[in-house]
Amino acid sequence: MGSWWRRSSAIAHHMRSFPKVDLRRTAAQIHQAGSSWSNPFQSDKTLTPRSFPCNKAFLFSVERFKFTVAGKQLDSRHDDDDDEQALDFPGGKVPYTSEMTFISGSFDQRIPCYRVLDDDGELIRDSDFEKVNKELAVKMYSNMVTLQMMDTLFYEAQRQGRISFYITSFGEEAINIASAAALSKDDIVLPQYREPGVLLWRGFTLQEFANQCFGNKGDGGKGRQMPVHYGSRKHNVVTVSSPIATQLPQAAGMAYSLKMDKKDACAVAFIGDGGTSEGDFHAGVNFAAVMEAPIIFVCRNNGWAISTPISEQFRSDGIVVKGPAYGIPSIRVDGTDALAVYGAIHAARNMAISEQRPVLVETLAYRVGHHSTSDDSTKYRPLEEIEYWKIDRNPVKRFRKWVEINGWWSERDEAQLRSSIKKQLLQAIQVAEKTEKPPLTELFADVYDLPPSNLLEQEKQLRETINKYPQDFPSDVSV
Repeated sequence: MGSWWRRSSAIAHHMRSFPKVDLRRTAAQIHQAGSSWSNPFQSDKTLTPRSFPCNKAFLFSVERFKFTVAGKQLDSRHDDDDDEQALDFPGGKVPYTSEMTFISGSFDQRIPCYRVLDDDGELIRDSDFEKVNKELAVKMYSNMVTLQMMDTLFYEAQRQGRISFYITSFGEEAINIASAAALSKDDIVLPQYREPGVLLWRGFTLQEFANQCFGNKGDGGKGRQMPVHYGSRKHNVVTVSSPIATQLPQAAGMAYSLKMDKKDACAVAFIGDGGTSEGDFHAGVNFAAVMEAPIIFVCRNNGWAISTPISEQFRSDGIVVKGPAYGIPSIRVDGTDALAVYGAIHAARNMAISEQRPVLVETLAYRVGHHSTSDDSTKYRPLEEIEYWKIDRNPVKRFRKWVEINGWWSERDEAQLRSSIKKQLLQAIQVAEKTEKPPLTELFADVYDLPPSNLLEQEKQLRETINKYPQDFPSDVSV
């Protein structure tokens, strides 16, 4: 506690020592700059079902707002003769206008979506992307297949009543694996609950995944969490928390700590499109922007917040436009294109660390699976729409085509991989199912050094209740 108090005091002192911010660009300038962006990628194929545009353009919007000495904030856009026509306000000079003009709530065109591969898995001509060699590409593809197969078997295990709950990442495998591949092991990741691929990439074993879902003694969380609420200190991944968006302000604080310690690393926080409606999203992004914390906010816009479509979630052009409002660079990426995701996250990481600033990345990838095993998405969306994204826009198939085009993968490799992964998964499930559950005492441990009297009383009452009604409690939990 003493160490944390000293760190908190240091952070507070560091925050107070910052000068004020010079806001240098007007919305008109940003819009004017945006209109000059060119589209270097041309393709005859433009599949844009629902509201996911993929016009193939790579952009990080908004120039950095630089700190200047308070009291000497000069706006280079105005000559001395124009000073009388500007309001010298905290944050920088604001030009006057005699025209009553409201900033439009929307633009004529949507923010384009960066992609590298076309729908057939071929490189779009003259694509500007981060090169990926054979070793990295094969590992990325293998992990995408593993994640897909793990979701399939664990989902079936839940349907069989062997685990209580599960969430799949169907349709979002490229976001999981490609983003993880672009990061360093020193980067701190704060996931939502649809990013197990990040842990998989960092070495979390299939047995560890199974142990967590079955809540046995091999689970690092000692069986206290719901299934798929993974976490690992060893792999720099903060444990998943059910409440939506609570990890974002925490991530901003962690990023600021990395900044204070001058670490060559950043924080990476994942969130779904529905999570951006939470106050914690705005608090986290704004805090990171003001403090210039090295963090990447990755929003997985998958079209649905459980049964709420994005058309009922917000009126803005998705999530990417929210970045400039907070003064941070942003980009929209095709989340079914592994190369595009890899390149965007790679560039965002370099920017976050070298320039010490937050970056917002919006990925567009349809949620093919149900929200969770507690949901039946066919009740609120057409089956044809799901099948389209499952088959025609499958990120795993798309990336496989590119790897095969390069001569790095074959049908034999595919068969061997899937056979091996299936055996490993079935073995992991069998072992996890047979492993003993944590003892009852673990429910009351690891919070207090010496348990207070009220906690001891709760444990006593629980034991008395179990002894009185043993048939109502699991027999495989040691009391």
